Amino acid sequence: MKRYLVLEDGSFYEGEALGSNCYSTGELVFNTSMTGYQEILTDNSYCGQIVMMTYPLIGNYGINRDDNESLVPAVFGFVMRDYCPFPSNFREEMTLDAYMKDKKIPGIFGVDTRAITKKIRSMGTLKASFCDTEEEIPSLVEQLKKESFLHDQVERVSTRSMYPIPGRGKKVVMMDFGVKLSIQRELAKRDCDLVVVPYNTSFEEIMSFNPDGVMLSNGPGDPEDLPEVIETIKKLIPHTVVFGICLGCQLIALSQGAKTYKLKFGHRGANHPVVNLETGRTEITSQNHGFAVDIDSLEGTDLVMSHRALNDGSCEGVRHTKYPCFAVQYHPEANAGPQDSTYLFDKFIEMMDKENAHA
Repeated sequence: MKRYLVLEDGSFYEGEALGSNCYSTGELVFNTSMTGYQEILTDNSYCGQIVMMTYPLIGNYGINRDDNESLVPAVFGFVMRDYCPFPSNFREEMTLDAYMKDKKIPGIFGVDTRAITKKIRSMGTLKASFCDTEEEIPSLVEQLKKESFLHDQVERVSTRSMYPIPGRGKKVVMMDFGVKLSIQRELAKRDCDLVVVPYNTSFEEIMSFNPDGVMLSNGPGDPEDLPEVIETIKKLIPHTVVFGICLGCQLIALSQGAKTYKLKFGHRGANHPVVNLETGRTEITSQNHGFAVDIDSLEGTDLVMSHRALNDGSCEGVRHTKYPCFAVQYHPEANAGPQDSTYLFDKFIEMMDKENAHA
């Protein structure tokens, strides 16, 4: 069955239908990972976005229940060059197509992903959607031009109520902005006694758990859409150890008076080199973000840049000079991606130990 990928600039691409036929307008972005399409598809940081894979062959190892990063995917669409309908892997439980149909994710394959990626790199991310006939394209283009990007993605993907993940170690409160399950797994490996709370939980509620530390998770959208959360984080930093990942990094920066900005086409992939400015060590990282911290805006704040992207020189991490607070823009839990940066979870534990020793 034919399907069309339509962009707001009027261009369109004919391909074959995959997954659901429930269409929404999304921001078209590309991911350069060679593996990990299941983790990408289920990463809630993609809420409101249509993801295009630059690696051509997708679906060849199917889908399994263990590699999901969320139980209810929030991605608005999936685009690929070649789809493998007959996967072969001992862990495979269903095909990618069957999974996308079940989770109501529309997709398309057989399109020139290289040409579309070059367009996005030149023009920046574009609004896009799908349709089934060429006759629908002109009206869909007009609709895309009028529609604006979402501003409530975090509210859509955050947990609605608090829940515990028991452990015998440090008490950690996680503010859920769209958390990847592998972040929770890394904390569970370290026996943290974890409480996951909604994104808009107040400072008073968080501190009522008497936490050893607070984790600020990854999540979708523009960090400036969360002014109340920024105020909560500002209150938290002087009172407990704080570790932020991705959106959490941007929110920490905003809470301390720095600024963020939208990248032209974002960082999305599993092979991004980042240098740790404190050790000089280069790490290969997994990334998924469309916004970044403005390096110049750190001047005059109590934050310093701790990590820098080697591809474009953008900020990839910050640390506080007065309080036990640090953050990275990339994903130290990887999944899918290299494990170079998992030591940051150990650093979080060590900082909580140190603060307890001083208490």
